[in-house]
Amino acid sequence: MQRRGTAEVRVAVAARDTLGEGPSWHPGRRELVRVDIRAEQVIRWSADTGQETRTAVGGPVSLAVPDRDGGLVVAGGSTVTRWRADGSRAELCRIDPDTESTTLNDGKCDDRGRLWIGTYDRDGGSLATLHVVDVDGSVRVAETGLSASNGLAWDAESTVLYLVDTPRRVIWRYDYRLDGGELGDREVFARIGEDAGLPDGLATDTAGGVWVALFGGGAVHRYDAGGALTHVVPVPVTYPTSVAFGGDDLRTVFVTTSRTRLTPEQDAAEPLGGSVLAFDVDAPGVPVASYGSPG
Repeated sequence: MQRRGTAEVRVAVAARDTLGEGPSWHPGRRELVRVDIRAEQVIRWSADTGQETRTAVGGPVSLAVPDRDGGLVVAGGSTVTRWRADGSRAELCRIDPDTESTTLNDGKCDDRGRLWIGTYDRDGGSLATLHVVDVDGSVRVAETGLSASNGLAWDAESTVLYLVDTPRRVIWRYDYRLDGGELGDREVFARIGEDAGLPDGLATDTAGGVWVALFGGGAVHRYDAGGALTHVVPVPVTYPTSVAFGGDDLRTVFVTTSRTRLTPEQDAAEPLGGSVLAFDVDAPGVPVASYGSPG
């Protein structure tokens, strides 16, 4: 049964990100980390103080995830970089640097601490890929033939991987073997209608739910494990980009947003565009591991 508008959406972080993306919750620091792709910044927000810290990347950026040593793994363009806790930076690896039309996009770490990261094909073709960065920095290809590898997440048992291919308006469901970090059979989990917006960032809950931000659709959807739409949560912005579970009990859904496609008139009429929104849910989110550290 679909439920609509049952969640009370609030502003978690009042901001004016141009293209806010890639939220991740750091439980030890009680901190939400996101990126502003257009501003080329990594942004850290403290739930305790409400303060933001913005750090210039110095180049393209699409994600920032925690690593086992208290730092971050930051990706953009074709380069994955480790930002150590002492402030130093070191290149970890490069992914598909010789394909001019592709660039790094969304990613997340599995319960063995591997970083799964996708690319998108800026030319709209099928050259996008999904790669795995192992804990030693080695890289391998997990999937090819995508148009834009976007949000991804695992179920609570790490036996299923969900992956968004945005231009095709599909969420794929893969059988997943955690020990070897390998994909099995693939099937369509959900297709998103043209009137609903584009599927973007994704997160899962412990009840088998899959939550996805609908870019251009002004809403977040939840699907059950069978692919049935169960919740539609409208948000007061046109372009939600991604979702992440956070808070002490992982029952808060944080939603990053964008204003990059708004006209000046639309931007003025949409003051919450670029903010981080939030709403509470019943089932907690599936915890997300740090790079290099088993969950």
